[in-house]
Amino acid sequence: QVQLVESGGGLVQPGGSLRLSCAASGRISVVYVMGWYRQAPGKQRELVATIAISGSTNYADSVKGRFTISRDNAKNTVYLQMNSLKPEDTAVYYCNARIRALGNTNDYWGQGTQVTVSS
Repeated sequence: QVQLVESGGGLVQPGGSLRLSCAASGRISVVYVMGWYRQAPGKQRELVATIAISGSTNYADSVKGRFTISRDNAKNTVYLQMNSLKPEDTAVYYCNARIRALGNTNDYWGQGTQVTVSS
C-alpha cells in the first residue's frame, strides 16, 4: 500500500514564505511525476506545479517566479517552496504522485494541508 504524507502548511502573512513537503512510502518501485494541486473554497482543484523523475518542471502561470518545486528521489519526497505569498494562494494543497508499486502504476493523493495567507 502506498501513502503520501504532507506537512508544512499553516498561516502566513502576505509576502511571507512556506515550504510544503510530501513523502511517499510503501512498496514503491518507481515514482514518476510528483506534483502539487490546490483547492480554494468554492473552486475546482487546480494544478500548482509538477516535477518529473528527470527533474523537468511545470508551473501554473499564477505561481511562476514565486513557487519552486523540487524532489529528492532517494527519499521519494517532493517539496514546494512558496515565496511572496498572496491571499489568493489560500487553499488546501494536495500532493499527487504517479507511482509504480507491486507491478501496477497508479495516481495517489495526499490528505491535503491547509495554507492560509492573511494579515
